[in-house]
Amino acid sequence: MIREHFEIGQTAVTIISETKEYIGIAKDAVFDARYQIERKISEDPYFMTTYEPYAPSDDDGCVVRNMCNSSLAASVGPMAAVAGAIAGYAVERMRDAGSKYAIVDNGGDIAMICDRTVHIGLYADINGQRLSLRIPPTADVLGICSSSASVGPSVSLGKSDISTVISKDVPLADACATALGNLIKEREGMEEHLETICDIDGIIGCLAYCDGMIGICGDVPELVSCERNDHIITKIVLG
Repeated sequence: MIREHFEIGQTAVTIISETKEYIGIAKDAVFDARYQIERKISEDPYFMTTYEPYAPSDDDGCVVRNMCNSSLAASVGPMAAVAGAIAGYAVERMRDAGSKYAIVDNGGDIAMICDRTVHIGLYADINGQRLSLRIPPTADVLGICSSSASVGPSVSLGKSDISTVISKDVPLADACATALGNLIKEREGMEEHLETICDIDGIIGCLAYCDGMIGICGDVPELVSCERNDHIITKIVLG
């Protein structure tokens, strides 16, 4: 198995697959996705800054359209889906080229297909434990995307240590993770917020951890203990 960290601009991804060929395909897809997004921003800078839902245009590329549609579904700005949109696009290209095992981790927003069981760690100490999601084999692209008010540079208007959403629509999972993180400001009412996100069409399940309480809604894979491996966490490497 090959694991490669790759950075361009504000995009920092870890790509995992069977052969170097698929790693190259994923990199090309990242460049393509970023070109579509940068072109959109040059046409309308508001696309990058708004926290409001943003409708797609007929001439938008598929990555931008997916971001916009996810924005409308989750009631957040389109950039809330940018990491998931790029990761999902890369895995789709890898799958279309023949890969059966492809994971792209874009700073904690993960797209994947796998022909074996995979454990996806949650970057949060949950009641003193480090937990992972046990993902069974899937030929469908699966998105596992997270937002946090306490970890990482992304903007969250809430207080959850982690809000994770699962969907076969990766940019939708990313946008909804942001929406869930924004909603949860304390442990009270967390169950209602989880149900709100889980009721969005296309969402498989979600979980959140806030003030020492974990909440789960929908079809969430088994949670199992795991070792902490900070060296494999995808983040921009400075210097």
